[in-house]
Amino acid sequence: MTTETRKKQTKRGRRPPVQMIVTDGEPSAVILDIAEYRDLLERAEDADGLRILKQMRKRPLKFRKLDESSVEQSSRTGPFY
Repeated sequence: MTTETRKKQTKRGRRPPVQMIVTDGEPSAVILDIAEYRDLLERAEDADGLRILKQMRKRPLKFRKLDESSVEQSSRTGPFY
């Protein structure tokens, strides 16, 4: 099932069934469709990426002159870059 198909099914309310494991009367685990899991994982990674981007934007921008950057690059790579 493609991501697009999953999105359409979710919009129509036809999500794959989720099974909950109950231990001692308390929910302890969830079994869900692999496509739903991958979608959930993708959204979590996107959220993490956004969090990192927000942190980066809080820092001031630092600019270097092109000459400085070129000298640093050549010293790292050696004369045969």
